[in-house]
Amino acid sequence: MNDLQIKQSIALKNKVLSLVKEYYKLSSSKDKFVPGKSYIHYGGRYYNEKEMVNLVDSSLNFWLTQGHWTQEFEKEFAKWLGVSFCSVANSGSSANLLAFTALTAPELKERRIKKGDEVITVACAFPTTVTPIIQYGAVPVFVDVTVPEYDIDVTRLEEAYSTKTKAVMIAHSLGNPFNLQAVKTFCDKHNLWLVEDNCDALGSTYKINGTEKKTGTIGDIGTSSFYPPHHMTMGEGGAVYTNNALLHRLINSYRDWGRDCWCPSGKDNTCGQRFTKQYGELPLGYDHKYVYSHLGYNLKITDMQAAIGCAQLKKLDKIVATRRKNFQYILDGLKGTKGLLLPVPQRNSNPSWFGFLISVKENAGFTRNELTRFLENRKIQTRNLFAGNLLRHPAFINLRQESVGRNKYYRVVGELKNTDFIMNNTFWIGVYPGMKKPMLDWMIKSIREFCDMKRR
Repeated sequence: MNDLQIKQSIALKNKVLSLVKEYYKLSSSKDKFVPGKSYIHYGGRYYNEKEMVNLVDSSLNFWLTQGHWTQEFEKEFAKWLGVSFCSVANSGSSANLLAFTALTAPELKERRIKKGDEVITVACAFPTTVTPIIQYGAVPVFVDVTVPEYDIDVTRLEEAYSTKTKAVMIAHSLGNPFNLQAVKTFCDKHNLWLVEDNCDALGSTYKINGTEKKTGTIGDIGTSSFYPPHHMTMGEGGAVYTNNALLHRLINSYRDWGRDCWCPSGKDNTCGQRFTKQYGELPLGYDHKYVYSHLGYNLKITDMQAAIGCAQLKKLDKIVATRRKNFQYILDGLKGTKGLLLPVPQRNSNPSWFGFLISVKENAGFTRNELTRFLENRKIQTRNLFAGNLLRHPAFINLRQESVGRNKYYRVVGELKNTDFIMNNTFWIGVYPGMKKPMLDWMIKSIREFCDMKRR
């Protein structure tokens, strides 16, 4: 384009983006909340015109794969977390897959996870924290959790350990950090990898060895999800982060088809090795962009998603603060309610809550399902704590049946008594920033009314 065309295109683009702002203002008006008639979602998209402007801006460039928005997000997100490296992926589940798969790379030598090796985890989890372990052919070792923290029972770690143990991979349950001091000490003692599934806990902090750090940054690898109900969103999307340069390179290789080359998308020979080396049994000088050193995937995002993430990232501190405020408001409002067990933050932590967990006591006089049906009828959305107990689900029952007379697909430490309690008695409601005080008041009022009614 000539200078005149460039000026005209810039002017048109600015006009388009200005119209996007106007559109947002017109389309974003919300109806007044009416208790019992307006629906209260457990989570949702929290955005304004800045996300929409970034999205349209990136679409006008029509760079549909990873590009400068992706690079900007990875750099700024790593800075916000306080880590050296960040790699975005197309979901939090893909982030978990990449985190685990990187630990199976031959480059890790004796610390490499091989088929048949064991990884300590919990059954009270979201499935994709565990399924990469099984899909690869390693063995998850399930440990019970504590209530009302809903995190791994660290007193069972030594019992779970064996000479085959290579890693610990667990989530900070609904934003409440697990006991990182105990888990990290255990991992260091036995030279184990630690993967923090941080998908529900973005912004949570934990004081370890006297220093407060963000969760996801204390282990070897952390993961995040940017699915709409999460702390920040790209629609779909996730991230894997680490301070280990080798792990970062492996994560990117497995994410980008398993290729050996680390040149950014759309750029050639920044590695300086494009036609100069010999790899495997390939001819000397084979194009490095098409050399594959790992059995990888394509788990990248688009630049349009990253553009949304760049705007979301600027709101993240406010989002975390609002979630904490909403959680505390509900906690204060429900204190003393008969029949309920309310959540307790992990010691030395400051959670960035994904939701407000509630367990119905065994002798409450009512069940979890009775309470959640009552709330749903009042337009208050509820959710169980994900799988409850993964081992009770059809997929794991099938695994158990398939393993009869063969090598075990998983190992269980103890009875998972608290895990079963959570499966039967626990649910949660939302605390996301889109919730206003009248919504919080209606949730508190409804829960207390139900419990009082049942206790008469």
